[in-house]
Amino acid sequence: MASAAVLKPWCLFLALLCLSTSCCDSDESSVGSVGMAMQCFVDHHIYVSCQESYRLNGGGRVGVPPGAADVFCDGPCLVETKLALDCVERTLHGFIFFNGASVMDVRFALDVGCGHTSRRGDFSVMNHARGDPETRVDDYDEGSKTRIPVYLMILLTSVLLLWSI
Repeated sequence: MASAAVLKPWCLFLALLCLSTSCCDSDESSVGSVGMAMQCFVDHHIYVSCQESYRLNGGGRVGVPPGAADVFCDGPCLVETKLALDCVERTLHGFIFFNGASVMDVRFALDVGCGHTSRRGDFSVMNHARGDPETRVDDYDEGSKTRIPVYLMILLTSVLLLWSI
């Protein structure tokens, strides 16, 4: 029977190998993923009724002119823009627009721009300070989406238990 001193390094190596292979995804190229995410802004199945000038673009800008917040928010544009954001998030988690905004930042700007505050109609992503009490909403941070599969947690626990023997 092999001694515990010989088994410990091999068990740890096996656990780390399994953990590292499940965290890597080399099937998609990042350029292809970005291109697919950009297609969400011109997808004719997502943007059906919204006027083209009001649509969200890859720059992170929602082109709603001053005074048109009611048309944007109460019509199909808000729903279709949120569908485009969902498409981007599904295609490429962590997508950053050309202006540096995240999907979460754009969602926040949409809620502020369509909200019933003094900032209604202001859809500029960069104008909204998260700490501003008037526009503060706490449900935007979804936390880390990194998940370790259950079998890896069991394996890692087993290795740690063997390590302590």
